Amino acid sequence: MSAEIICVGTELLLGNILNSNAQFLAQQLAMLGIPHYHQTVVGDNRERLKQVIEIAGARSQILIFTGGLGPTPDDLTTETIAEFFGVPLVERSEVLEDIASKYAQRGRIMTPSNRKQALIPEGAEVLPNPAGTAPGIIWQPHPNLTILTFPGVPGEMRRMWQDTAIPYLKSIGWGKQIIYSRMLRFWGIPESALAEKVVTFFDLPNPTVAPYAGQGEVKLRISALASSPTEAKELINPVEEKLRQIGGLDCYGADDDTIASVVGKLLLNAGATLSVAESCTGGGLGQMLTTIAGSSNYFVGGIISYDNQVKVSLLGVNPEDLAQHGAVSAVVAQQMAKGVQKLLGTSWALSITGIAGPGGGTDAKPVGLVYIGLAAPDKNTESFKYQLGSQQERSLIRQMSACQALDRLRRKLL
Repeated sequence: MSAEIICVGTELLLGNILNSNAQFLAQQLAMLGIPHYHQTVVGDNRERLKQVIEIAGARSQILIFTGGLGPTPDDLTTETIAEFFGVPLVERSEVLEDIASKYAQRGRIMTPSNRKQALIPEGAEVLPNPAGTAPGIIWQPHPNLTILTFPGVPGEMRRMWQDTAIPYLKSIGWGKQIIYSRMLRFWGIPESALAEKVVTFFDLPNPTVAPYAGQGEVKLRISALASSPTEAKELINPVEEKLRQIGGLDCYGADDDTIASVVGKLLLNAGATLSVAESCTGGGLGQMLTTIAGSSNYFVGGIISYDNQVKVSLLGVNPEDLAQHGAVSAVVAQQMAKGVQKLLGTSWALSITGIAGPGGGTDAKPVGLVYIGLAAPDKNTESFKYQLGSQQERSLIRQMSACQALDRLRRKLL
């Protein structure tokens, strides 16, 4: 038994709008414990929509449609569904009155085309729309299939889902269990290497474990099917503990944790402070840190030393070292960290200098080469070299550089 999400709209296929409806509905289905294996996006085309209904109806028991309920000729969802099942459309007087009332409240006159929105497949129930003029339907064209339709406007769809769809699904026996997930987050280990370490967990029936790769990080999702969040957590906890032990320092957090938020907690707990000196990241590291509420308790500030003269005059970088080794070098990264630590009087300091591209690279120093400096409270200073990929986008290299710097500090603090 499973549900399927079908989003209707050519604008979705063209990428003109973000399909946030599918994400919301997927999350809601998981909260209700309703299995969901397929999502489809189809344009405003009658024949292609019929093909989608045929395929989805053969493999899923709940079809959830969004979009295509408006008054214009390209809004085809309701009439196509009725046509597919060979059922006539019937004008519902209560829907027509509701539409006319909403137009009157807005000081507008209902147009003849809006009567189309009052046409409902014979035998279907109306799914009320408190916020808009396009109602949905709740319909069982046959005993093994339930159809729910919603407008594409996210605010209207979400209200209708909460007010009517959830109570209905529970009333017909769905939603008795929940799917609860915990997302473990890893940095500093490739997805393949982590997968090899935890491969035996991928065959667990409940909870299940699945890997996901992101931009520089790897995630392991642990999902449990249970009757309550408490029961689900009891299933997840022992598996999470084992995965964290296997991951070691590479596991930096879970769920909504970020490397910046984790580093912030460690600094706060240690009563320590941090300053940064940035070149290629142009303030990105400081931005990551200050995104966290309360970061002023441990983050003092930073210097964006994009030009070499700023490195020399403010951070005390030796001009001879700059001339001999270049700005993108281990020695300069260390001097940048040491300089900002002294200038701002902090316990710890991080520095970043690198080549973010797309130009500026050489055979000896290609695009993506980054050095990170780390100055510790005992004045010991280290540098770390990374090659983040010459074909990566400039923004990704900058983001990865900032995350690598924070990860180096995290490991030192631990």
